[in-house]
Amino acid sequence: QVLYQDCRMVPITAPYVAGFLAFREVPVLVEAIQRLQQQEPQLQPQVLLVDGNGLLHPRGFGTACHLGVLTDLPCIGVAKNLLHVDGLVRDELHREQVRSLQKSGETFPLTGTSGKVLGMVLRSYNNSSKPLYVSVGHRVSLGTAVRLVSACCRFRVPEPIRQADIRSREFLRQ
Repeated sequence: QVLYQDCRMVPITAPYVAGFLAFREVPVLVEAIQRLQQQEPQLQPQVLLVDGNGLLHPRGFGTACHLGVLTDLPCIGVAKNLLHVDGLVRDELHREQVRSLQKSGETFPLTGTSGKVLGMVLRSYNNSSKPLYVSVGHRVSLGTAVRLVSACCRFRVPEPIRQADIRSREFLRQ
């Protein structure tokens, strides 16, 4: 159930630079969270799901990290595509590992050549062969992040992100 929504057109002043998307998006997201806290203080978010990455990022600090640090709210990065970071590639081995995920909730770790676990690959929905890439943003463990994302999936994409996408597209159509 959607309890609150805030859709508006906003000017983006920062140019697009690969790997620095947070500098374009996060200021707008921080303002939206501040509006929520002012207009509906009883709806204080317990965790934010970000359509993007957390630690699974070329600089180890994606949009979910950036937003979490600025708001001091727990944040989880949920990406639909794998970023090529620390030796991670979508090669035949990766595709085979993805195919091995048979039912929703199954995962495998994304371990870079450095030996660090940067995130988890999650099969979020039985009817989808495309996984999600879950990574820590701020103030949440990877295990908790995966459990929360999995619990929010009625379809492939977690419902909060899916609803935001649906509503933003409707806003643009109007």
